[in-house]
Amino acid sequence: MPKFLLLIFLVFTTVTLRAQTWEIGAAAGGAGYMGDLNTNNPIKISGYVFGGFVKRNFNGYLSARLNANFGQVSAADSTSGSQQFRNRNLSFTTDLREVSLVAEFNFMNYIPDAGKNKYSPYIFLGIADTHYVPRTVYRGKTYDLRSLQTEGESIYPTSTISILYGAGFKYNITGKFTLGAELGYRNTNTDYLDDVSGNYADKSRQSLTAALLGDRSGEKTGVYIGSQGTQRGDLRPHDTYFFSQITISYTFVTQKCYFQ
Repeated sequence: MPKFLLLIFLVFTTVTLRAQTWEIGAAAGGAGYMGDLNTNNPIKISGYVFGGFVKRNFNGYLSARLNANFGQVSAADSTSGSQQFRNRNLSFTTDLREVSLVAEFNFMNYIPDAGKNKYSPYIFLGIADTHYVPRTVYRGKTYDLRSLQTEGESIYPTSTISILYGAGFKYNITGKFTLGAELGYRNTNTDYLDDVSGNYADKSRQSLTAALLGDRSGEKTGVYIGSQGTQRGDLRPHDTYFFSQITISYTFVTQKCYFQ
């Protein structure tokens, strides 16, 4: 899938348009997710993200951007404000390796070091391919939850396609350097970023480790609530994650007519 995104990007960048420039940059910030262990806080940061991008600016308003990001999200029922979640007692950490292709639109005609506007808000829309593997820690040891099939499901894929959208603000700090801040959400096509989706499995058909990590409700009390077929996740079909990033970039002007 990353090769497919690269092909699309190359098609975009070979289109002949007036005032073309290249731009390269880096980004870093916080990451978070919305899913079965965080159902109602869309801005809760639970991890980190860093990465870089290459952008083709077709004019002062429209760009195509290829991103590579590395991030991590996590959650634990034990820290929840809900007693129901604390009783369930699940937890996870997921590393995210993302490649995305984004169309970006500036609300103001933004040309660093040349245009009259020193700043511009912008919006973006795109598609992302993300590799993910949820893990958890049990008695000091880290376990790959996907391979354990904790809900008795078929082994789900290690990557997901997402619709990416968001908004940001950029400012020409000096010369051709731009400093920006953006918030972008990814609506994935999986419900297993956190390894939680539907109902508790039949423990008699699972390995001992899968049964222990599929229902962790009794670790402190000795009373297990996860009987077969009862609800384990929030039953929503998809998880969402987001990156909140600070970006810095440098623009290479490739045509003198860019300033005209």
